[in-house]
Amino acid sequence: MTNRERMLAIVQGRMPDRVPFVQYDGIAAPNEEVWALVGRENMGILRWSSVHSAFAPNCRFETEKICIDGVPGVRTFLITPKGMLFQEKLIEPVYGTGATKRHFIQKKDDYLILMAYLKDLKVTENFDRFYFDDRELGDDGLPHVSLGRTPFQRLWIEWVSLEDLCIHIADYPDLIAEVISLIGRHLRAIFEIVRRAPMPYVVFGDNITAPVIGEQYFREYCVPYYRELSEMLSDRNIPVYVHMDGDLKPLWDAIGESDILGIDSMSPPPDNDTSVAQAVAMWPKMRLGVNFPSSVHLASSETIRATAERILEEGGRTGRLQIQISENVPPGVWRKSYSVIVDVIRNYGYFEER
Repeated sequence: MTNRERMLAIVQGRMPDRVPFVQYDGIAAPNEEVWALVGRENMGILRWSSVHSAFAPNCRFETEKICIDGVPGVRTFLITPKGMLFQEKLIEPVYGTGATKRHFIQKKDDYLILMAYLKDLKVTENFDRFYFDDRELGDDGLPHVSLGRTPFQRLWIEWVSLEDLCIHIADYPDLIAEVISLIGRHLRAIFEIVRRAPMPYVVFGDNITAPVIGEQYFREYCVPYYRELSEMLSDRNIPVYVHMDGDLKPLWDAIGESDILGIDSMSPPPDNDTSVAQAVAMWPKMRLGVNFPSSVHLASSETIRATAERILEEGGRTGRLQIQISENVPPGVWRKSYSVIVDVIRNYGYFEER
């Protein structure tokens, strides 16, 4: 099998010839550099992709470079007919990612400006990026088609600090409900596009972790959307995945009742609280895109090997396990860890497709 065929086998509920090993496109190092070390046949690629476009004809974003206490960053302005909001992000130097120093939403009236943008936002079908990614990846991997996030997750990750959002939910419940409804309307417009799109599976990029959302809010703000889309796609046998990269134990029952068929970037011990063995036992149809624990990349070769062997022992012969690198890897260590993981998978062996 090619890497693409292995990855598709997991998605489609078939047994691959061996457990796929996959990285998010270029996450630890450029793909060609990794292939030069481990062999192109030993690592597949997941590339975030989409089947829709979104635009707000009467609003716009503008950016400017900033520097705060010697740290470079970006200030982003959202300009709407109702006013302007701005956000400040500082650039983390190792990975080049942004850490939010100031969120768009600071006070109650800021939501009115955000709502002007959300009401103006239009969603259109656009398969061009998916087709480009699918063609360019070829036998090496799959487009990782994103829907975006469910409303609560989108608010606290993209618009307002988690602390402020929790206060605002308590102080202005009707206002927050209206904002969530507008984001949900946008998301459902994407659902309609996804219903006719050609991808093999689709992902909510929700970054779920139980300490942030809790069971109550997870059931209220996330599960209904997961169920709705899963039902819409059930006649096409397209599984719905959710990016759940944190602690999940308090959400176990709700996840099992959510109708999703895949977890992307599930992070097992020692970094988080849900093992592959537990996931396999609790969710008998769930595809498990298991992120190799980020902290273990720093460990000895013996510990890396033991961790990879444990993951394979717990889920390797289910036909539902994919070992992936889908969270940031500490810099400079991938050469050791990737080589060991690939060696463990190869030694684990091949099995017949069923």
